[in-house]
Amino acid sequence: MASILTNSSSMAALQTLRSIDNQMSTTQSRISSGLKVGSASDNAAYWSISTTMKSESSSLSVVGEALGMGSSLADIASTATQSLIDLMSQVRDRVVAAGESTNDKDKIQTELTQLYTQMTNTVDAASFNGQNWLKATDKTNADLGASTKVLSGITGGTLNFIDVNLETGSTNTSEVVATVTALTRTALDDTNIQATLTTIDTAIKGLTELGSTFGAASSRMGIQKDFIASLTDAIDRGVGSLVDADMNEESTRLKALQTQQQLAVQSLSIANSSSESILQLFR
Repeated sequence: MASILTNSSSMAALQTLRSIDNQMSTTQSRISSGLKVGSASDNAAYWSISTTMKSESSSLSVVGEALGMGSSLADIASTATQSLIDLMSQVRDRVVAAGESTNDKDKIQTELTQLYTQMTNTVDAASFNGQNWLKATDKTNADLGASTKVLSGITGGTLNFIDVNLETGSTNTSEVVATVTALTRTALDDTNIQATLTTIDTAIKGLTELGSTFGAASSRMGIQKDFIASLTDAIDRGVGSLVDADMNEESTRLKALQTQQQLAVQSLSIANSSSESILQLFR
């Protein structure tokens, strides 16, 4: 039936054109944003998962930064400890030389005083961001105690830490140095050289144990930092697979929709022109 009031063909063509326009709007939005799931209305399940995983990825970035700072502290402490061991070895050499009666003990004592001063300076300089693991103090100069913690991960809502011992036995590095530097007040005569050597050997042993602790902590934090970085990348890739738009696919879809749009416009034009043919019947 031909009607000038109701054009079914025109209505169908218009509905098709609207549908194509909506699809083009969605495709253009994906191309401009790079996301196929930009909000919960696009895909509630994928949006929820990606939001949660992005939050976890952000938290892991903080963990990576903490591990980087901890690793720097451990490296500095390890390097400074090795320097102290080297200085202590020089101290030992001088004390052994003082056992020889032909050596000038006053000059050796002067050399030792300089070495002790350098050891103290080394300990004071071994700090990062205000913390000094050799002195076992934080940025407010408060005592850290026998150990400190470095954030290493997060499982659910639970934080994980790496414990770093700052003492060997009951003595930290600062106390070791204080013990040895106290020798500056001890005359290197024949009666106390052996006792001095014993003190130095004990100090070297303690520093070696601390150096091993710092080195092991640095190695572990380095491994954990690499793992956190890899885990963050894996999470980001997983999120991307859920919400990122396939630009090749979207580009192809856009071309197809543009063609469909042109055809729909042509179809609507034909449907609208059909009513004009009715006028021919009245001529």
